[in-house]
Parts: sequence; structure tokens; C-alpha cells
Amino acid sequence: MTPIPRTHRQKQNFMNTYTFTKRQPSRKLSSCGKSLAIISSFILFICGCTQKGGSYDASGTFSAREVTVSAQQSGQILSLGVERGDTLSAGQKVGLIDTVQLYLQALSLGVSSESYSQRRPEVGVQIGSLRESLAAAKKDLSRYEALLRDGAVSQKQRDDAALRVSTLQSELDARVSSLGKESVALGSQASATDIQRRQVLDLLDKCHICSPVSGTVIGKYAEDGEFASPGKPLFKVADLSKMTLTAYFTSERLSDLSLGQEVSVTLDYGGGKTRDYKGKVEWISPKAEFTPKTILTSSERGDLVYAVRIAVPNDGGIKIGMYATVKL
Repeated sequence: MTPIPRTHRQKQNFMNTYTFTKRQPSRKLSSCGKSLAIISSFILFICGCTQKGGSYDASGTFSAREVTVSAQQSGQILSLGVERGDTLSAGQKVGLIDTVQLYLQALSLGVSSESYSQRRPEVGVQIGSLRESLAAAKKDLSRYEALLRDGAVSQKQRDDAALRVSTLQSELDARVSSLGKESVALGSQASATDIQRRQVLDLLDKCHICSPVSGTVIGKYAEDGEFASPGKPLFKVADLSKMTLTAYFTSERLSDLSLGQEVSVTLDYGGGKTRDYKGKVEWISPKAEFTPKTILTSSERGDLVYAVRIAVPNDGGIKIGMYATVKL
């Protein structure tokens, strides 16, 4: 038993010791309470994450139809009037590659084709005199035959007239054949030259840089003044009006999917910000594959999954590569 202090200092020391002894247990209880609160919060966080991870059936990233426009001809790029973010329509002309040499080649071929056409012989004009001579010789032969029956001319005179008709007929046939072959040859040359000219005109048309599809420019790889060669990428355009979400479903959920089915798509902006969209299933993979490492599913075990493409109309909030979840 602690003796009762008698002096003032002894009383003061006794009170300090008693106060310290009374307060010490309360500090221990406070530290234990804080530890329990931290543990409880961690458990709630894990539970919340588990519940959140199981609130969807599949997940994936968005993509769009992208088309890389390349040069179709070689030459200096005279102009390329596109920038990232520009909206283009299908067939819109946006640039031009140097066309001088092709233009001059097309003019030359055009002149050659016209020259071949003008050199084609006029068969009717060139054989007209032969036809007249043959017609006259035939009249003489008829007259000689009539005179021969009357005994006014000899047989030799009639035979000479017949020989002249035969000779003129042979000359006429040979001339017609020769002129016909010449005309066909010149016509073929003119046609070949015209085909070459059309090929050059097609190359000229391909010097005009056009967008093959409607969409938004998402990349530019060349500038004015650079030299282009066939196949060199110039810019990339993507149709952002309709995005495609490629998600992966396990075989357990595959039976609940069908083409044309409407599903709920939740876009994750990060930081707890989300936005909901309606999508439509447009393709289901016919074969299974292993779960990609970058894809999360409601089942955390590795399993065979099926790729599914979901078309989602874009209101401007969906960007290429964004992450989203799917709920059936």
C-alpha cells in the first residue's frame, strides 16, 4: 500500500505519478483504435474493388476504320492541304504531285495518234481510176464479142480485150488488198497510241491526291516540297463516326451473345469518370484464343476467350484506344 504523502512536494509528486498512470492506458487504446480503422478501411476497399471488377462481362479497347493514303505517282509534292483534325469527305482532293512530264507525254501521244489516223488511205479515191479503166475494158470486151459474132474483128482482138479486163481486175484486187492491210496497220498503231495516251492520262489523274473515304485526319507524314514515290504514306484518315470495341468473352457468356444484339458499353475515362453507350454486336469470332495479357474479364483466371466486335455510335466522346467495359 502506498503511503500517504505528508509534505507539499510529496503531495505534488504523488499527483503527477497518479495522473501519468491514469492517462497511459487511454493512449494505448487510441493507437489500437486507429489500427482497427485502417484495417477496416482496407477490407472495405478490397471488397469494393472486387464488387466493381465483377460488374461487367467483358472489356476491351476502341478502334476505328483507318485508311493510310499513299502516293500513287513519283514527283515533287506541289501541295498537300491537310492537317491533323481536318474532316474530309470521300473523293475530296487535298493535294497535287508534279504533272508536267506526264502532261507533255500525253500531248505527244495525242499528236501521234492523230497522225496515224490521217495517214490511213482513202481506198475509194485511190482505186477509183482503176475501177473506171476496168469498166471501160469490160465495155470494149462486150463490143469485141459482138463484132466477133458478126465477123468484123478477129479472135485475137477479142482475146486481147479479155486479157486487158483480166489484168485490170487483178490490179484492182491487189490494190484493194494492199490498201486494206495498210489501213488496218495504221488503225492498229493509232489504237495502240491512243491506249498509251489513256494510260498517261490515268497516271495524270493519280497525281491528284484524294481522300478515298470520309473521316478525320489522324496523321500526316509528308509536307509540301518533298519528293513522293509510289507507296509512300502521305496521311492517315479514320472514320470516327462509328467506333468499334473489341472485347473478349469467356465461353460461359458466349451463349448469351448473338449478332445484332444490343449491349451496354461503359467508357472509362479514369479517375472514376464513366459514360454509358449503347452498342450492337456485329461480329463474333468463330474460334477461341487465349486471354490477351492486356484484357481483363470478370473471371480473373486464364481461360479461352472469343473476340467480339461491337459497333458503337460516337458522339465525339470516344477516342481511339480508350478502355471500356461491356455488360449484357
